[in-house]
Amino acid sequence: MLRLWAAVPKVVAVAFGRCGPRRLSAGMFYAVKRGRKTGVFPTWSECQAQVNRFPAARFKKFATEDEAWAFVRNTASPDHSTEQKKKSDTEDPKVKPHKRPRESSDEEEEPCSKLTKQNTDSVPLLSKDTFSYMGDAAVVYTDGCCSSNGRRKARAGIGVYWGPDHPLNVGDRLRGRQTNQRAEIHAACKAIEQAKNQNISKLVLYTDSMFTINGITSWVKDWKKNGWKTSTGKDVINKEDFVKLDKLIQGIDIKWVHVPGHSGFAGNEEADRLAREGAKKSQEST
Repeated sequence: MLRLWAAVPKVVAVAFGRCGPRRLSAGMFYAVKRGRKTGVFPTWSECQAQVNRFPAARFKKFATEDEAWAFVRNTASPDHSTEQKKKSDTEDPKVKPHKRPRESSDEEEEPCSKLTKQNTDSVPLLSKDTFSYMGDAAVVYTDGCCSSNGRRKARAGIGVYWGPDHPLNVGDRLRGRQTNQRAEIHAACKAIEQAKNQNISKLVLYTDSMFTINGITSWVKDWKKNGWKTSTGKDVINKEDFVKLDKLIQGIDIKWVHVPGHSGFAGNEEADRLAREGAKKSQEST
């Protein structure tokens, strides 16, 4: 199983849950099915040179050379172990960026209104092969958007992207107060709810919202100690949103990864597209 941390561009910041990245074990074989050069390579650095930033690259780590070549040739593997069946493909096509309203600061938003609980997917358990993995953690991209953010006619949507045509992909209208920051938080909430429903215990969650990442990995601890007050003594504006997110992250290991918006990451672009589609829906339909 490939550990893809080295493939993430240097501009990407990572916030860790309870378990951080682990080193690759020695004596493995790295198979490149789609890359600058296909084949089997003895080291991760050689494999990385073929797949890093290559559009829709496909590669995987194996314990034996026979298994690696079977993957390259698209033939049945000699050993049908569970480890072999997990996907470690990655894709990073160049996608033309488009603009959307960026986050406003939390100081500009109105106090929280009572939240309406969003529906949890009733999708039955899916095969592990339907998910993409970074090591042994499933990968998901989330995004939120809000047109006319901060105005009376604001429309916000959430986007959750698991992969091409994945049954868990979501593009829904945000319920309750319509702001960009709430949409970002609740997109993450939706993805974590889905992961738990699929018995996923480790998750890599990509988002372009540093507000969400900083809030849940750092600020929440101080807010709770201070009775949900900021360092200046003000009420935390997004309290109810972060209370929900804080509850959801219990019992699941999450690596929070910041990816710059509209920088060529296909997963982030797709999550943004889903969020914009969701914002067009009526709130009653979600």
